[in-house]
Amino acid sequence: RSLSLAQALAKDWRVILLNGGRLPQGMALSDDVDVVQLQPLGATETGELVSHDEQVDVAAAKVKRRQQLLACFDACQPQVLVVELFPFGRKKFADEIVPLLEHAFRRGPDGPLVLCSLRDVLVSRKDQSNHDDRAAALVNRYFHGVLVHSDPAFVQLEDSFHPTDPVTVPVYYTGFVTRDRAEGGSKVRARRVLVSSGGGLTGKALFRAALEAERILWQEHELPMTLVAGPFLSEQDWCALQETGRGLPGLTLVRTVPDVGVAMGEVSASASRCGYNTTMDILFSGVPALVVPFGEGHEDEQMKRARRLERLGLVRVLNPEDLDGRTLANEISKLEDFRPTNASIQLGGATSTVKWIHQQLGGSRGGRASA
Repeated sequence: RSLSLAQALAKDWRVILLNGGRLPQGMALSDDVDVVQLQPLGATETGELVSHDEQVDVAAAKVKRRQQLLACFDACQPQVLVVELFPFGRKKFADEIVPLLEHAFRRGPDGPLVLCSLRDVLVSRKDQSNHDDRAAALVNRYFHGVLVHSDPAFVQLEDSFHPTDPVTVPVYYTGFVTRDRAEGGSKVRARRVLVSSGGGLTGKALFRAALEAERILWQEHELPMTLVAGPFLSEQDWCALQETGRGLPGLTLVRTVPDVGVAMGEVSASASRCGYNTTMDILFSGVPALVVPFGEGHEDEQMKRARRLERLGLVRVLNPEDLDGRTLANEISKLEDFRPTNASIQLGGATSTVKWIHQQLGGSRGGRASA
């Protein structure tokens, strides 16, 4: 989503993308997007921060990142500052993002237009009321608007966000953000199931069940499977998948593909998680899809999204608590008779975002950088 927005904005502005983690291998960016790599941090499946630099611990990495953010801001003097998710999420990064916001705030009228870029559904919190109040206060102090990358007919911010004092800045629904692509997929779909889990970080359990399911699907239906592990699946888990899948009839095991959405358009069925970007791939391809939402701890965002898609007739849903090889095989086999509906959902979120920012800036084009 962030890369798609950066590329759309680059048509009208110089764009500097501050990347805080690892860029997926093979991810192509427009030549007009300047990528500044921050000291890289990541998160485990349980949400714990980890450093991707063995010589720099998390605390030192956060100090360096804060310095990098402020230095980049001063160097480019942005006309627009877009912050992904915070303060609705990313609380662990508050000690680097709030100083940046305060730095921009002190510029007064000469400062940038500050916007929050927000996905469709928010994760529920243990301290929901305190979280929502804190987020609303930060939005009202530092931001000029909130971009919700969703169709308001699908979900609205108020469905999962209930602060005591309301957000007073404009909230604009852009529609969902999909990547620019040529027409995707083959006109004739191959009889094959594609299993994927976005970058792969949360795919371990799904992939393990998928290998068990493929033994059954091949034996009972001769249905072949391509499993795309993703660039962020750990090397240890990738090696284990290769070992378990070695010699399994019908299985093609690959680390990455150039475009999962295009690959979905070339097969007869898909089984995946239900993150925002994966959902965009499903909608783009029109593939009959089974989703198994990731739901460890309090991570209920994917289940919320999945149930809404299910009510619209766009996907089938398997509860993650029921995930095992036999159940997954049964649910995948049912996709042979499943056809997603033609529910109308706004997908032009990147273009809509660019137009709205122009309106907020009074129609000015070009000029200083958009970060």
